Amino acid sequence: MKKILLLATGGTIASVTSEDGLVPGLTANELLQHFDHDYDDSLVDVTCKILMNRDSTNMQPENWIEIAEAIAEHYDDYDSFIVTHGTDTLGYTSSALSFMLQNLEKPVILTGSQIPISFKKTDAKKNIKDALRFAQEDIAGVFVVFDGRVIIGTRAVKMRTKSYDAFESINYPYVATVNKESVEYYWKPEKTDKRFQLNTNLCADVFLLKLYPGVKPEIFDYIKMNYKGVVIESFGNGGVPFEGRNLLPKIKELTEAGIAVLISTQCLEEGQDIYLYEVGRKVANYSIIVSGDMNTEAIIPKLMWALGQVNQLKDVKQIVETPICYDLSEEWDI
Repeated sequence: MKKILLLATGGTIASVTSEDGLVPGLTANELLQHFDHDYDDSLVDVTCKILMNRDSTNMQPENWIEIAEAIAEHYDDYDSFIVTHGTDTLGYTSSALSFMLQNLEKPVILTGSQIPISFKKTDAKKNIKDALRFAQEDIAGVFVVFDGRVIIGTRAVKMRTKSYDAFESINYPYVATVNKESVEYYWKPEKTDKRFQLNTNLCADVFLLKLYPGVKPEIFDYIKMNYKGVVIESFGNGGVPFEGRNLLPKIKELTEAGIAVLISTQCLEEGQDIYLYEVGRKVANYSIIVSGDMNTEAIIPKLMWALGQVNQLKDVKQIVETPICYDLSEEWDI
């Protein structure tokens, strides 16, 4: 019999109607009652614990740590873990857990829903059932299970606000699909022979800046005074403007001040090649970090995690540019 710990964190799946709109509010027993008929209790033993009741819009890095610590605390007592979570920031949490829960030997599965579990046309029961089915697999790592798809934790991005197929696996194949009682694999993460470790050292002082035509260089003065890292979502393959409103001198100031500067792309698929154009090569002359084909949901927690591990920019760069939990395709490993 598989022992599964269900950690509820709130989100749409646990929401109830209030005067101010949907708000997370189901108790552990209420949550379990909605799907206790969806699994065979002779095969699995599910324990539910309300860890927090948050709309995922309000999820903070400190909450990622709380979830990771709860899993670590009960790691030896259960065979697998399911985390129910709001969809809006689920991709950030699944990536953060991938970095903090090192050398997993068991599955940690995140799921949620687009419609509350108590509503008639909810997708929550299917997602929970699929998560429970996948939780019985002999597999290790952090995964997102949603609408029958299994996505490695560092590649899940919410693409749709209403449709049941809210999530896509960006720049990486799906791990599997769940179809009722069967699981069809496309690939399996390699298991480690290293001992499980919890590492929740994070530095949340990271700023995300999306470039647009007309952005003022002076924004970097504020970033320099208030943050230890900045992710710049640039255009296309990683270009940064140097004519008109020239951003390069300010970016150089940041790197010289010891601020970690990561150049990413606003394009969701296929990654970046910062050395392809002049607008990329000019900024690449500085001590910047490049994102390869990582997505923003992985980049932000990874940079926070890297800044929590080391102090030197060259060491931060090495951590971020090294693949961890399939967040970065091997061809991008620098």
